Amino acid sequence: MLRRELCARNVSYAALEQVSHVTSYGEVPVVVYHTSPCGKKHGNFISASYHALTRRPEWGKRLAKVHSSAGRALPKGDCVWKELDSSMSSDALLMNIFCYPGVTNRKELSSILGTGIGDLPEFGFKPRIPLTSGFVDRTEIDMKLGSVLFEAKLTEADFQTQNAAIVEGYRDLEEVFEVGDLPRRGQKYRSYQLLRNVLAAHALDLSFCVLLDARRPDLIEDWYELLRCIRTSELRSRCRVLTWQGLAQFLPLRLRKFLDLKYGVVAARAGI
Repeated sequence: MLRRELCARNVSYAALEQVSHVTSYGEVPVVVYHTSPCGKKHGNFISASYHALTRRPEWGKRLAKVHSSAGRALPKGDCVWKELDSSMSSDALLMNIFCYPGVTNRKELSSILGTGIGDLPEFGFKPRIPLTSGFVDRTEIDMKLGSVLFEAKLTEADFQTQNAAIVEGYRDLEEVFEVGDLPRRGQKYRSYQLLRNVLAAHALDLSFCVLLDARRPDLIEDWYELLRCIRTSELRSRCRVLTWQGLAQFLPLRLRKFLDLKYGVVAARAGI
């Protein structure tokens, strides 16, 4: 239902803003945006955020990540489709918010996030999670902001599953979790991304926050199912969930209007 709503909203948004776009194949066509011919605008981003991220090479390199299903889902053309072109991209939503000029300087926002005023986002952070083999896992986490790691979700089906052999290869698994209580599906562990990010927070002595949509109670329940498996109250207190809607109330008015129009994210008076 959320995908259908976002598809409808983005069809209207693309027409209203007169931005170049195509729609994917399939039962629920997804709007995918082009960069403008001048390269200064992109239909999937509010202008201020896009300008900011293109001015920082360490942010702008995220724009080059190729869309993994473009070959079968999107019309072929002269361009190479990127993941951040998709209106369903949770990373694009994350960057629309945290690349917006002055956002991380807002005192109330920093307070609710547990970050420092003026902290600079690091997108695609590689945490180096220790393995029993002596090596480390450097799989990307969506964002690090100050002392907090963030995982962003929008229309993704779940937090992924992973083979038991891989999950049980993390050095600190039994120290951090009641392993027997962890959610599983057959021989695989569920909510693998959450599990891995909590392990990263433990290893690096950081906090962890999952950002998701209030219209996804299934993902919220998945989070609390995993949270209950963390062994210590100290680590549990460093792990939390926030909704985009709860976050929106602390954002600048122009950005809030953009999020409402394009994503249906309406600021909550009080929310998680």
